Amino acid sequence: QQKMLRLRRSMTGMGRLRISNGYYKESSTMKCRKMAKDWNGNGKSTFITIGASNHTDKEREEHDFYATSPVAIDRLVRNFELPKKIWECACGTGCLSERLVEFGHDVVSTNLIDRGYGGVQDFFKADTMPDGCKCILTNPPYKYALEFVQHSLDLLPDGGLCVMFLKTTFLEGQKRYERLYKNTPPKYVLQFSKRVLCAKNGKFAAMRNGGGSAVSYAWFVWEKGYNGETTVKWI
Repeated sequence: QQKMLRLRRSMTGMGRLRISNGYYKESSTMKCRKMAKDWNGNGKSTFITIGASNHTDKEREEHDFYATSPVAIDRLVRNFELPKKIWECACGTGCLSERLVEFGHDVVSTNLIDRGYGGVQDFFKADTMPDGCKCILTNPPYKYALEFVQHSLDLLPDGGLCVMFLKTTFLEGQKRYERLYKNTPPKYVLQFSKRVLCAKNGKFAAMRNGGGSAVSYAWFVWEKGYNGETTVKWI
């Protein structure tokens, strides 16, 4: 006979249920109470917020600069063929550009803010592609990610590629569906099977020491003119 656990509403926390064996279950709007270790097994974190970003508004860098681990490029090139020439239009300190160069690509690197790498250019003021370039690849500032994709598709020639490193949650949202996905769906979504670090101001060591990343990312690939079904692949 299955033993039924008695549940009663705890008076110490809104939305939290106490199970008679001493464990807690909280509603989806609450934080998960850790039993022992976090996802990386290091026991450093006491709480993890379900489904949330690991950066609050106050913590975010002023110009939304979060450097991407070059591992993101390693996994991309093993699963997708990129053109020879690529425009990295939000290059930051060159984390993605340098890895692409190591793989033999001709990379045009620009950034809104001078961070000591590439040229200085406001991407939204660009009205032409670099000579001979048919691919834009970057990790855009997330708060402007939709506009980065749209402007990239405006600039690219037919058949050109817009390759964006984005949170997996970029797939959802009525605004994005109406303004982007409804008429210009990505051709591929290449979902990382293992978390990739995206570190505030490029401080990867500090992020690893703090327990790593709780955010899921993917490469979104648009081919200008494509309006078919989206293929999802794990990389």
